[in-house]
Amino acid sequence: MQETRQNRISRLLQKELSLIFQSQTRMMHGIMVSVTKVKISPDLSICTAYLSVFPSEKGEEILKNITANEKTIRYDLGKKVRNQLRIIPELRFFLDDSLDYLERIDELLKK
Repeated sequence: MQETRQNRISRLLQKELSLIFQSQTRMMHGIMVSVTKVKISPDLSICTAYLSVFPSEKGEEILKNITANEKTIRYDLGKKVRNQLRIIPELRFFLDDSLDYLERIDELLKK
């Protein structure tokens, strides 16, 4: 039962975070941030979000910017999900480099 609730809340948070990043990166031309995966702790207090940044060269810079603005993002998220969640979870962001890893494997296979 608890796992179903975690999955439902993680999908909700993934959707809302992606909308927040979509609206914020609209001002930065040529940069796209997508939320690839969201995990939530069993007590629903910590949300770990994995982000994919295009172009990947700017990934570290964008991640630093997002981490610096974590409180603002949490506030925006709270405004969007305040009717569904009692407590807005603490946010943690990490880069999802699985696409870069796949590209590297493809390169090696072509050689």
